[in-house]
Amino acid sequence: MKVQMVGCSHHNSPVSVRERLAFSPAQAGVALARLHERFPDTEAVLLSTCNRIEIYTAVDGAHAGPNHQEMVNFLAEFHGLSADELFDDLFERTGEDAVRHLFVVSASLDSMVVGEPQILAQVKQAYELAQRERTTGPLTNGIFQAALRVAKRVATETSINQKRVSIPSVAVCDFGRQIFERFDDKRCLLIGAGEMAEETLPYLRAEGVRDVTIVNRSLARAEEFAKRLGVSVLTWDQLARGLTDADLIVSTTGAEQPVVTLEMFQRLEAQRYQRPLFVLDLAIPRDFEPAIGDRLGVYLYTIDDLAAVCDRNRDERHEELPMAQRIIEEETERFMAELYHRATGPTIRRLRESCVELKDEELKRLFNRLPALDVDARREISQSFERLVNKVLHPPLESLRDEAQSGTPHALLEALKRLFQLRD
Repeated sequence: MKVQMVGCSHHNSPVSVRERLAFSPAQAGVALARLHERFPDTEAVLLSTCNRIEIYTAVDGAHAGPNHQEMVNFLAEFHGLSADELFDDLFERTGEDAVRHLFVVSASLDSMVVGEPQILAQVKQAYELAQRERTTGPLTNGIFQAALRVAKRVATETSINQKRVSIPSVAVCDFGRQIFERFDDKRCLLIGAGEMAEETLPYLRAEGVRDVTIVNRSLARAEEFAKRLGVSVLTWDQLARGLTDADLIVSTTGAEQPVVTLEMFQRLEAQRYQRPLFVLDLAIPRDFEPAIGDRLGVYLYTIDDLAAVCDRNRDERHEELPMAQRIIEEETERFMAELYHRATGPTIRRLRESCVELKDEELKRLFNRLPALDVDARREISQSFERLVNKVLHPPLESLRDEAQSGTPHALLEALKRLFQLRD
């Protein structure tokens, strides 16, 4: 059997290459169908994310399956590109290396941000799509189910997924939870319609925030943001009203001077009735004057506060890498042993059965010709025949195991079947 992965990732290819090779979900389904038409005996799963495009193929020993160049040609043809310009950006993993690579990817050890949870969901989706397209089979089912098991082990036996390393996730999940026991009754104000505000919003909603309002200097941009993400809008001259009503503020403008000064905040402070206010000032330069953080009930955090926690969490994640890598090696060895047994087990069993049958026939013939032999003599002769069979079988079976562990047992398997006339 042959297992192969051909693809590219953020490690070896720039985004300009990855975006040209990326597949939408609809395109991925079409690509799998075309690949199956071209190589009908080959199982395939296609994983396409913003950071990687990888096609995993598997075929049993009776069929050759696509080689590296054929997979490069397929990717190039699908996207209307030249194979020559892609070849150097596409790397290959085969056999045990391909299996280990998928385990590493699924456990988020190969991600741009080690430990990020999204990749496991993406691997699941890729596998489920291949199942729907009927391009999986015994080999890919085994490999991908093992990959999901490995990712679960890494997640439960290490803390590599538990330390947040993005600014928005640390801001909401680490700092916000220290201030509020619940978020579903809190009013959130977004000041500015920047990328960081959009990245923070999903974390807020995951914690239960429902009431979200945006205020931006450009009303048109605020309305576009609100329509796309389902939030309310205030005009810029209603900023003071938003500050008064808010329990939680995320500020991400590109202003050169503070948007909220101490004097401005003091004017509306009485109307807040000392309600706790959680402010995430993610702007550079800062949107809130630092002295506002000294006011009663105000919890003001800047991007530097959050970045320090992100860096510390990232270091702690990397401390967990050796344990995670040991799990990967254990599971790879375990899976490959199962795979080798699957590849060679039936042939070994049939070969042994054939030799034992011949041994038993010869012993029966010998004992019939020597009826005077006592029990001890018969047992000694039987054991000698058994040792002889084992010694005769040992070299070919050892060679078969060695070939299987290198991932190329097919030729020797077929030779043994022919030499010993073993029937499937």
